[in-house]
Amino acid sequence: MGSWEKALDAAGIGEPGLREDYGRQRRRVTRYKPEAVLAARLLLPARLVPHVIAATAYMHRTDSLLDSGPPDGRKAAYARWEQEVADGLAGGGTDHPELRPLLNTVAVHPALREAALEHLAGAAADLDFAGFATEADYQRYVDAYSLPAFMVVATLLGPDGDRTAYRSACRTFIDASQRLDFVSDLAEDLADGRLTVPEQYLGAHGVTRGDLERGRNLPAVRAMVTDQLDRVDRTLAEGRAVVGLVPPAHRPMVRCMIGLDELTSRAARADVPALLRRSAGPARPAALRLLGREYLRARRTRR
Repeated sequence: MGSWEKALDAAGIGEPGLREDYGRQRRRVTRYKPEAVLAARLLLPARLVPHVIAATAYMHRTDSLLDSGPPDGRKAAYARWEQEVADGLAGGGTDHPELRPLLNTVAVHPALREAALEHLAGAAADLDFAGFATEADYQRYVDAYSLPAFMVVATLLGPDGDRTAYRSACRTFIDASQRLDFVSDLAEDLADGRLTVPEQYLGAHGVTRGDLERGRNLPAVRAMVTDQLDRVDRTLAEGRAVVGLVPPAHRPMVRCMIGLDELTSRAARADVPALLRRSAGPARPAALRLLGREYLRARRTRR
């Protein structure tokens, strides 16, 4: 019996059709985010792995509807999906193979229901996203979209009981992580017509959108991007408080998530001009070392 089958057994997922639904989602998540599947398999208790996969697959499905096709078509497709998810979470059930795992996971982890509903309520904000004029606009986006989206998975990793402090720490972490995503994917977003750095920072450094779109390696551009990475690193350091708020068995996974962002920031900082041409990501050897360290710590936790 393979590790996936053992994880399904540990999670109490026995019905053949439901096991196949979870398996289909695992294969889908593996295609677009293989590192997340590997980290979950190595770092989390087996009983939690299928549920994290289900939450991640649901997030990917939602993001795909928000990002794919012409705007009017996206809105209509998302409205249908939103209604189907809301009906299922309200107890109506579903035959949709992409929703059945989510609803089963909600039954096992009831706190996820509220997180999924909050995410549905805020996700539509991304449909009309056109960039930010100010830092305050960015922070509102984090509250409306980024944090609810992150909490869909983070809810499964969090503590039992009062989660006030945990949610606050998650908010700090995702503030840093979202800003890092925007900086590291600057070239890709600009190619799609999206400027994700608040315009107030461009103005403060004397940078224009055209400078960024034309990939001009100017001192002012480098200073503006470095300032954004400084903000990421400061907030990410504060966000490390979240590690101490999750159960010990989940800490290797959370440390790995934070560590990968730290490595991504380091890679972006090492070649700032390159961010005007391509996305930044963690160096593979460093990422594997991080995963290996946390795997050994996870094994010690399980003994």
